Amino acid sequence: MTDISMLREGSIVSGVVRNIADFGAFVDIGLKNDGMIHISQISQKRISHPIEVLSVNQYLSQIEVISVDVEKGKVGLSLKEI
Repeated sequence: MTDISMLREGSIVSGVVRNIADFGAFVDIGLKNDGMIHISQISQKRISHPIEVLSVNQYLSQIEVISVDVEKGKVGLSLKEI
């Protein structure tokens, strides 16, 4: 997957965690910009920091696309339903 216009909400992608911040994790899903998993979309249960569940360079085989902003090049991702 290399073109953001090919992504749709509900698409399932895979990727590698590149960076972790207090508010979420950035994941390389093969686009120019990394996708972002907001902290609220990382786990079914409440977590206080993404590092509780994710680690840098961790491979995620199934990530759901929940938002695509082609103009800004931003992709919102979720691990909640998978």
